Amino acid sequence: EALLEEALKLGADVVGAIPHFEFTREYGVESLHIAFRLAQKYDRPLDIHCDEIDDEQSRFVETVAALALKAGTGARVTASHTTAMHSYNGAYTSRLFRLLKLSGINFVANPLVNIHLQGRFDDYPKRRGITRVKELMAAGINVCFGHDDVFDPWYPLGTGNMLQVLHMGLHVCQLMGYQQINDGLKLITDNSARTFGLEDYGIVSGNPANLIILPAENGFEAVRCQVPVRWSIRQGRVIATTQLAQTWIQTDRGGEELSFMRNSPLADAKG
Repeated sequence: EALLEEALKLGADVVGAIPHFEFTREYGVESLHIAFRLAQKYDRPLDIHCDEIDDEQSRFVETVAALALKAGTGARVTASHTTAMHSYNGAYTSRLFRLLKLSGINFVANPLVNIHLQGRFDDYPKRRGITRVKELMAAGINVCFGHDDVFDPWYPLGTGNMLQVLHMGLHVCQLMGYQQINDGLKLITDNSARTFGLEDYGIVSGNPANLIILPAENGFEAVRCQVPVRWSIRQGRVIATTQLAQTWIQTDRGGEELSFMRNSPLADAKG
């Protein structure tokens, strides 16, 4: 606790905790009380790595939500992972969701890492290893996708591409309807901005011009084709440009350009 407070005095931006790693349930709850107390004292948001385990008895998210509700700080509190939620029984989950909704806390699921690490103690059937994203969305609870590890022993195949994260997340959460896929972009944009507490986010006059432009007609095509970032813009200045690849096939009529995307002005734009 002393070291954590010293880190905050030195300028740490966020208070964290990982209660399911403590020796006992009581120790885990105590760690959350400490984290909330320090977050309030130093006016910091909280990111709790919470219930990242297959144990259905790991229920620290209820304590996180209860403390946030009591303090009125739900918008600044994030419960990351919460993979144990995939094992909770229906009766408990129904009661839990009421508390989660009242608290206003945010959730971050990490599809690539979660499905890689969870379910390792299962024989068959194996759990998918991700929290109840579809149900959280349906309940009006803010949830977004994160990458978590990018290139390390916990996840060795990451590229930092959030479209890759979204692609996997839509599969494993069974969000494969056309509108669900289009709306899925919110899981890595609008919902994420809300989790971060960004107030000047979005394509709105007067907001900072921080954005990326994708060569796709809509979100569905962007996710389906896993398009590259055509332009990356920071504070109104283009800081990165990607030239789009072209594929030609040889047919009886000669060479033809091959594209699996619908025609789009952005796809043909010259940088």
